[in-house]
Parts: sequence; C-alpha cells; structure tokens
Amino acid sequence: MASARAMIERRRASRLAASIPVKVLYSGAESHVPGNAAEAIGISRCGALLRAAFSPILGSRIHLQNGVSHETREFRVVRVSSRRSDGLFDLGLEILNPSRNFWGVEFPDEHSWVDSPPAP
Repeated sequence: MASARAMIERRRASRLAASIPVKVLYSGAESHVPGNAAEAIGISRCGALLRAAFSPILGSRIHLQNGVSHETREFRVVRVSSRRSDGLFDLGLEILNPSRNFWGVEFPDEHSWVDSPPAP
C-alpha cells in the first residue's frame, strides 16, 4: 500500500473536502436521471467525489450543474462505490474540460506568488 505522502505526490491537483450542492444531468444506457440532486463532498480542479442516489455506468459521461454558480461542466465517471448503508453511492468523477473556477474556490496550490512571495 502506498504511503499518504506518495499518494499526494501522484495527484495532479490538490483536493479539498467540500459540501457543494450539484444537479446531475445524466442519460445512460440503462437509466435516465434528469436533474438529480447530489453533493460534491471532495473537489479538485481535475474532478470530484460525488455522493449521489444513483449508480452510473463506469466510463459514462455526466453533466454537473454547480448549485451555487449554476455553471455546467461535463465529467467522466471513473469510480463507482457499492451502495452505502444510507442508499447513496460515492462517485469519482474526472472533469473533461477543466475550468479553474468551476467550484468557486481557491485551491492551496494556486496561491499567487505576487501576494505572498516564496521564503528565501
């Protein structure tokens, strides 16, 4: 098993715990879930960990609408958990066209060096 430090170093971008409401716009081969409410519980510039009431097909594409900004982006489903005891699923999502501001937060690795120059 990889150490926590090794896992962090492999990530493309920093991750933040969050509680951001989203609307899922998904139309898969086996189901259609229009406007299903869900929650992003972990976010990064490259994707999200979503808690939702449905289980999409691995590799399928879904659209998320940010419940705060109402911006919509397309994501690919890269992980689907088993149904949790509360009936929800955890979905790992990769954003297909990254937008630095989709989540409306500043990530730790995006600090401007103009505001706080590196220590000597």
